Amino acid sequence: MKVYLLQHSYEYEIYEDIKAEETKIIGIYSSREKAEEVKEKFKMKKGFCRFSDDCFYIDAYEVNQDNWTDGFVT
Repeated sequence: MKVYLLQHSYEYEIYEDIKAEETKIIGIYSSREKAEEVKEKFKMKKGFCRFSDDCFYIDAYEVNQDNWTDGFVT
């Protein structure tokens, strides 16, 4: 079974070429269509409306499946 994670994420400069990322998990939905509907609503909300569509991400995940199984590099 797949679920769809809707996030809002953007990068900003905190000090002379030092950047940080802000990410908000908006929700997890049973279909991509439902996630798109919610995205359209959030695009109009205070704060979110200041950003472009490119800041919204929808990713599909399989339930009960591991991710990042090889670890990660920082």
